[in-house]
Amino acid sequence: GFRHYMVTDCEFNSSKLNDIEFTLSYYYNKLEYIRFSSSVGKFVGYTEYGIKNAERWNNGPEVIARRGEKERYCFRNVGIDVEADLTKS
Repeated sequence: GFRHYMVTDCEFNSSKLNDIEFTLSYYYNKLEYIRFSSSVGKFVGYTEYGIKNAERWNNGPEVIARRGEKERYCFRNVGIDVEADLTKS
């Protein structure tokens, strides 16, 4: 069978909130075909199918909705993640 899945990630190396990067990646059969990155601010396609969708999504409401995900998803969890990491180190 085929597998289609999404991975949401917040990457940060410092305690500054501006350094956090939110990414949303779409995969099909272990191949990433499109990604939204908050540092780029738009979708980027990696396959022919991903490029077509990135062009369409960047001109629609999808990209506007994703731009707020860094604040909604990452900022909410950064305090919890940092605290958990500091207690383990």
